[in-house]
Amino acid sequence: MHAPFATRLLGWKKLERTGKLVPNTADSDSNASKLLAGHMLEALGVEPGAVLPDTPESLGPALEHAVCDHLKTAQPLLDPERSWHVDHKQKVAAFAQYEHLHRVAEAVRKNATLRVDLGRDYLIKPDVTIGVTSPAADAASRRHLHAAVSCKWTIRSDRVQNVRHEFLQMIRHRRGRLPHLVVVTAEPMPSRIASIARGTGEADAIYHVALDALKAAVAAVGSSKQKDDLDEIIEQGRLLPYGTLPPTLSTW
Repeated sequence: MHAPFATRLLGWKKLERTGKLVPNTADSDSNASKLLAGHMLEALGVEPGAVLPDTPESLGPALEHAVCDHLKTAQPLLDPERSWHVDHKQKVAAFAQYEHLHRVAEAVRKNATLRVDLGRDYLIKPDVTIGVTSPAADAASRRHLHAAVSCKWTIRSDRVQNVRHEFLQMIRHRRGRLPHLVVVTAEPMPSRIASIARGTGEADAIYHVALDALKAAVAAVGSSKQKDDLDEIIEQGRLLPYGTLPPTLSTW
């Protein structure tokens, strides 16, 4: 069950330095990545070797907006009893569990010593936020942060650390219920997905925009290690198809 926007984003790109076409999820320096990504496109029915005119160039932001737009439409349909507030790059201080961070920000602004000691790690703006208010809430009620989504088109070691750091700050700074903290990715290498999925508990789950295509690619051309990594994180419930994210949010 791939994401409804998967074939709008996944495709081919031309490398500037060589002019060669490679899948736009692939690490161009990794033959294994290019092979798996190419087979993913084949499984999705994407036209081989063609750079489509409407395939976005800035795929990270494109994924963020695609996820945001989809959840903004899907959540009210799945659970009309609650008011859903899906936003792109909203500060967590806008939500009830983190509203005290407004006061921290004001104190830091006025105090140079605090600026040095605390830095700006508390100024968290997840790629996509999902806030909710209950049906009985009055107009003055603050929204609760129901979930935060980190969108990573592909996964590299620095991006793994960024996700862990951001989610860890959200875990530490919250006052009240912890939001559902998840990652959405199109990464074709199971070993790289596993680097976040295994982790130390900062992310609840990883949702893949084309998991069935990834499974088909790994079965066809993946190494034994890639097959083992994929089996492990799927069996542990750490890697899930994107299509299960909206219903999970509506029942969680």
